[in-house]
Amino acid sequence: MREVFKKLFQAGDFWGGLAAMLVALPASIAFGVTIYSAIAPMHAALGALAGIIGAAVLGTLASLLGGTDRLISAPCAPAAALLSAFAIELVHDRVPGGNIVLLLLLLGVLAGLFQMLFGFVGIGRLIKYIPYPVVSGYLTAVGLIIIGSQLGKLLGAPAEASWYQALGATAQWDWRALAVGASTVLAMLLGPLLTRRLPGTILGIAAGVACYFALASQDEALLRLAGNDLVIGTLGASGEGYFRSITERWHEIGELRLSQVAALLGNALTLAVLLSIDTLKTSVVLDQLTRSQHDPNRELVAQGIANLASSSVGGLPGSGTMGATLVNLSSGATTRASGLIAGVSTLLFALLLGNFIAWVPVAALAGILIVVGVRMIDRGPLRFIQSSATVFDFGVVVTVVVVALTTGLIAASAAGVALSIILFLREQIGGSVVRHKLYVNQMSSSWHRPESETRILEQKGDQAVIFELQGSLFFGTTQQLYAQLDPELKARNFVILDMKRVQSVDVTAAHLLCQVRDTLAERGALLIMSSVRENLPNNRNLREFLEQTGVTENPETVRLFGELDSAIEWVEDRLLGESETAAPEPETPLELHEMEMFRHRKDETLADLETRLIRRTYAAGEIVYSRGEPGDAIYLIRRGSVRIFAPLGGGRTRHVATFGRGDFFGGLAFLDGLPRGNDAIAATETEFFILPQEQFNKLSDEHKKLALTLLKAISRSLALRLRHADSENAMLQEY
Repeated sequence: MREVFKKLFQAGDFWGGLAAMLVALPASIAFGVTIYSAIAPMHAALGALAGIIGAAVLGTLASLLGGTDRLISAPCAPAAALLSAFAIELVHDRVPGGNIVLLLLLLGVLAGLFQMLFGFVGIGRLIKYIPYPVVSGYLTAVGLIIIGSQLGKLLGAPAEASWYQALGATAQWDWRALAVGASTVLAMLLGPLLTRRLPGTILGIAAGVACYFALASQDEALLRLAGNDLVIGTLGASGEGYFRSITERWHEIGELRLSQVAALLGNALTLAVLLSIDTLKTSVVLDQLTRSQHDPNRELVAQGIANLASSSVGGLPGSGTMGATLVNLSSGATTRASGLIAGVSTLLFALLLGNFIAWVPVAALAGILIVVGVRMIDRGPLRFIQSSATVFDFGVVVTVVVVALTTGLIAASAAGVALSIILFLREQIGGSVVRHKLYVNQMSSSWHRPESETRILEQKGDQAVIFELQGSLFFGTTQQLYAQLDPELKARNFVILDMKRVQSVDVTAAHLLCQVRDTLAERGALLIMSSVRENLPNNRNLREFLEQTGVTENPETVRLFGELDSAIEWVEDRLLGESETAAPEPETPLELHEMEMFRHRKDETLADLETRLIRRTYAAGEIVYSRGEPGDAIYLIRRGSVRIFAPLGGGRTRHVATFGRGDFFGGLAFLDGLPRGNDAIAATETEFFILPQEQFNKLSDEHKKLALTLLKAISRSLALRLRHADSENAMLQEY
């Protein structure tokens, strides 16, 4: 046990929880008095105890069950505002005071149940989508609100005076309160420079209390609690009266009408939303300050359980509170144990050390909160003004602050998120959704075709255009996309849209694709879409979505391919005059004299070469050779086709080339003598002439001219392939 307490003190959780309690407890009492005084003055004492119990139960349970380190939960301003308005409305409706008290309890219970539901269905995850400018503005706004709410207390101005009235009415300042508050602020700022063993908050309170009693030594009136506005004062009720009142409240539940309970649902839902947002906002701010990551759904469930329990025993509902949490953080807390300590110490201090709490100066607490408020102001966004690219983001921060100060924090969050969405749409619309625009004579497929076919494709390739799309295709980018497609729709026979880098597609974009398809169909042209995936980053099945929106309903006007290379290969076949409907003629194996590189060679020479060749047939899918094997042979394809795969790392490969009838492969390793750098797999049943390196060496001795011709043919073919690859790379870099 001693080691546990030792670690607790070393971690700073004890001091953090204690300091947070000293901030949360007075506020909780004030909130309780505010709510219950709206029913009748006689209920003020019960309100004070309700605030104490609320702070104790919320602090303990939310910390034990929650998913956010350092978070302090206690009765809060949103709950006080809504419950006070609810109580006032019931008073106007002449509802008996006992019933109002019970309805307040039921309202807290229902709000807790709603919060638990929010957590179970995963609503808490939505908080991660709040942009940084909104969080920054919220942080700054809360800091300013805290400062504004405490200025009057620091200056000793009348309670009803606003912050600007308190600043302007210098004649109403109480120099004693100002002295206590100033000593507290100075101790908080200078104390950590002198010692790191005690947090600045504790030093500040100690300095404030010391200053107060120094002033009291000169003024005996300050040594009395009655009528003394400079200190918190007595709590105003006993534990015995509290427990008796709780029993009486639940005994009155039978007096409530069903309509009264049903009317609570709307208010309970509103309260649950307010408390959840307040908690999650505080958790997000805490993450920003500590570079941590909270569990929002777990936190909502924990807050719901805590609010349900607090209301069930007569306490106030609440949330994760910004002021007490930041005091806890600044006092050195690191774990959820600090919240547990804050909750337990709240009850102990209220019941056992009520006299000590009564003597804590209000101005000292105000000084602590003002320092916390100043530290909350996020100065980072000031750099946004320096660049036109980020000045609008600074505008979001300013908007959040202004709306928070003039309307409320919830409205400020909504305004900030709305503006951030507008800025996001602006960025999306500003960027181009066309990554590359090329023609088929600029970007060919991986099928290595004979020179005669390559020349035809160079001439006819501009009949097919390729658009590589990127980003999101939605209502904001459709006009931009159509403007780039429109000139090609009137001149090309094939329009290929590659969707590999598309993140999302909405209905407006699908309608545009239908227009593109119909425009091409009027001319007998064809829309081709490649890389149509079943799972986009937004989890939408793109292929299914295109079917549902009618884009692919007519296969005669639009075709889909799994990858761009397959689409280009299909278009190349059409440009070469191959008919899709005609049945493919069965391939007959080529003889040597029919292959392009051996034409015009003497029959006797080819006969000698043929005796040195190995005839072999590979089934479809069979490995011809693998990466790392010796490159001691060259392969001449008599019929069939072979696909070449290059390694990508991590056991993955990529299809980089296809060779067909009359072509050859394996020439690079054959020339440089290095191991194979890729894998060759038969795409269909394929017959080969295989020339081993050993036989080629013998051929070189006996038929030097034939060997030289063979080397020239291999080198020329490799050079053409390299030239074509360089041309495509240069074209891609240009775009």
